[in-house]
Amino acid sequence: MEKDLNICLVGTGWIGKSHILRINSRLKGGKVVAVSDVNSAAGKAAAEAFGCEYVADPKAMIASKAFDAVIVTTADAAHAEYTTAAIRAGKFVFTEKPLAPDRENCRKVIEAEMEGGRMLVQVGFMRRYDPGYRQLKKMLASGQYGAPLLLHCAHRNPDVPDDYTTPMEVENSMIHEIDVLRWLLGEDYATAEVACGRKTRHAGPQLQDPQVMILTTKSGVRIDVEMFAKARYGYDIKCEIVCEEGILNLPEPAFAMVRTNMARVTPIAKDWGERFPEAFDIEFQEWIDATAAGRVDGPNSWDGYMGAIAASCASRARDTGTVVRIDGEPMPEFYRKGAKG
Repeated sequence: MEKDLNICLVGTGWIGKSHILRINSRLKGGKVVAVSDVNSAAGKAAAEAFGCEYVADPKAMIASKAFDAVIVTTADAAHAEYTTAAIRAGKFVFTEKPLAPDRENCRKVIEAEMEGGRMLVQVGFMRRYDPGYRQLKKMLASGQYGAPLLLHCAHRNPDVPDDYTTPMEVENSMIHEIDVLRWLLGEDYATAEVACGRKTRHAGPQLQDPQVMILTTKSGVRIDVEMFAKARYGYDIKCEIVCEEGILNLPEPAFAMVRTNMARVTPIAKDWGERFPEAFDIEFQEWIDATAAGRVDGPNSWDGYMGAIAASCASRARDTGTVVRIDGEPMPEFYRKGAKG
């Protein structure tokens, strides 16, 4: 019987702790056995809560031979730093999205990985693991419904923190659509534009909300994504694909309908953790299994880089009020050999 992977985790905020809980209590083949955090009090508290070792120096922890793999759930700005440290240590690493907040630091991760000669990085685009999106992917691949022509999508949050800003609608939220729709369609984007709706009274001066991102793929598929960060009523994700021979819709979560107070009520998720719990579990189980087998199966560094490019172009389109051409580049052979659908 093979031993469990000894996993270390950097960044013990809410998402980091949720990943420790799922890996150590629900999944198999790996255990988070050590944590580190620049906030030592938070790191020590998490270590105590989950029975892990606390290591003060995250880079020393990543380099230690005691640990087989690394999870990075720090603030976005530190993702590239610790991911690159894992690459230098020759370890498989799961980093939450984005790979980096900007394309330049994404590119540094890619260069480090290619210099090392081995794919090691998976980026946390968990929507690819949601059973609903996987159904859509399978249906498109069947060819039964003809070519996709248009996509209508929405990403609505009940609320966001006060420090959530206008650029974050694209770069931190709609980045999920940027990735999962690229994966669904199997092609890159050609152009991006962003239109802003009438501003909700619930948004502060630092936030233009809602926004609509419009993407066109290289084959001409037209995509619109509504992002409404302060929609109030719940966390709601929509995806409709208009094909030549039919319309495909992302399934709604299986919440039971309740009859009460002379009304029929179907609950709506309150946040992404409640909407996508199965996706997170599948994502990490598949990452553990692939890591144990010595390969990367999920969204890789190149996917993170292409997402960052598209997001930066969309933000520029919003700020300039223009249609911006997405200046991507051909996938290097290094990633083409390891790429999976």
